[in-house]
Order: sequence, then C-alpha cells, then structure tokens
Amino acid sequence: MADFYDEPERAWDEYDWERFLQQQDSKTERYMELFEKYIDDPNRDQIIAQEMGWTHLFDQPAEGPEEVEFDSDYQEGDDREDEAEEVFESHPLYQNAFSLTVWIDQLFDELPNVASNPLGVKLASHAAVASAKLAAALSDQETEEIGMTIAYLKRALRAISTGMEAATQLSRDGILKIRQFEELNKRLFQVRDSIIVMMGDLRAEWRRRYGS
Repeated sequence: MADFYDEPERAWDEYDWERFLQQQDSKTERYMELFEKYIDDPNRDQIIAQEMGWTHLFDQPAEGPEEVEFDSDYQEGDDREDEAEEVFESHPLYQNAFSLTVWIDQLFDELPNVASNPLGVKLASHAAVASAKLAAALSDQETEEIGMTIAYLKRALRAISTGMEAATQLSRDGILKIRQFEELNKRLFQVRDSIIVMMGDLRAEWRRRYGS
C-alpha cells in the first residue's frame, strides 16, 4: 500500500482518511506482534525498529539525543492541546458516549454475570472504543480536517453498532431484563443518532467547501 504522506498536498476526504487510518492500524498490529515476539530480547528495540523500517532511528548520534530547550512556542503547543481536550470533553456527543460507558460499568457492578459474559465484554469494549474515536473526531476545534473527523465518526458508529448487536443478543438470551435493555438501547441509540446527524452535517460542509 502506498504511503499517504507521499501523495501531493490536497484536501483529504473521508475515504482518504479511512485508508490512512487502516494503514496505521496495520502498522500498530505489526508492532504489537514484534513486541510480543521479542519482548525478552535485550536488543528488542533495535530489532523492532529494523523490522518496522524505522531506519531513521539508527541515525541518532551515539552520545544521545540533543537537549531541547523548551521555549514559548512549545508551551503554546501544550496549551493548544489542552484546549482541544477541553473542547471534546465538553461536547454533548462525547459526554453522552462517556455517560454510556459509565452507565454500562454501573450495570455490570449490579450484574457481574453480564460483565463476565463474552457479549457483555463486547458491549463494554465497543462502547469504550466509540468514546475514544469520538474524542479523536471532536478534538479538531476548527474542523480543518473534515475528512478526518468523518472517518473517526464512522469508526465510532461501527463501534456503537457492534455494541447494539451485543446488547440485543443479551436481551434475547434473557441475560438483561426488559427495563435494563430498554434503558441501554435508548442510550446507544442516542449516541448513534447524534453521530449520524453530525456526519451528515460535515458531509454537507465538505460539499460546500470542495464541491464534491
């Protein structure tokens, strides 16, 4: 697969970002495979860097990295990151998704048999993944990368949909009571529908900016 960094500069749409994120996923999986394989090897880091093709790491001077003086620009960068974090944490969509994970945790405290059930694990893990993907999507304060935001929203939507499937099966199996399932389903649908609306708005904005 070609590296997206090598492509000419242009505005990426959601499909460009989706391919890029898939590429990063495969690299992460490869790294984890190598880490587990060489975890006890004293030369683990060098071996992994070689296997991953990170040849630039071998160009570091022997005496160690150069000291970096932290200036005001660096501090401003930290401030911007803090502001981005505050933006996504205060967004109603993220708050709803985070509240969903908290509610699921509380449900599991009451029903340990659900927490240990594979469907329960699937539900909780995908709710957490949805929150993480939404945090990534909503961190772009100025929506400068609309395609990236949509791509992360799509991943959050897939995670929520998978959680809904697990919840439905838990209900069918009689593991969740009707009232518990209704409340859970309401919260899941609330997050799902909000994601869909936001994706629609951003796609309309993309068409307005780029005409396609």
